[in-house]
Amino acid sequence: MDFSVAVPIAHPPAVVQDAFLDRDFLAVTGTLPKIGGAEVLELTRTDTTARLRVRYRFTAPLNKAVTRVIDPQKLTWVDDAAFDLAAMRAEHVMQPDNYADRLESSYVSTVTADGDGSLWTVSGSLVVHAALVGGKVAGVIVDGLKEHAVTQGQVLDEWLARRG
Repeated sequence: MDFSVAVPIAHPPAVVQDAFLDRDFLAVTGTLPKIGGAEVLELTRTDTTARLRVRYRFTAPLNKAVTRVIDPQKLTWVDDAAFDLAAMRAEHVMQPDNYADRLESSYVSTVTADGDGSLWTVSGSLVVHAALVGGKVAGVIVDGLKEHAVTQGQVLDEWLARRG
């Protein structure tokens, strides 16, 4: 299932990108609903690139059709991201801790100028390999990912405003 979400952020692109690579901001995202955890496994940065690996867990409620295929306690993954800092672009691969044979996802995130602020765009695909219910499960997960991105953008604006 392909997905895309564009989130307006009231701060300039370079500031937004730096925040996405800030351990303090990442810790705040770990407390968000539906997708939590945000355990930073790796954060390295050069002048032109960055590598960020963060473990997340899906915490949104799941219906019975989904839980027949997936144990909610095992719905954790590592988001492995390679950032091109000049292009303000990152390529992400979601690496499931469990269900690697059933879940696969990758996406690209970009931060672009939008008036006085930025537009953070996340576009990619998620596939759930499960007979009959795979599309439904993917839809639930994608809806959670989109909602999380919007909430993360709002929290980012608030976090940056507090930091001045």
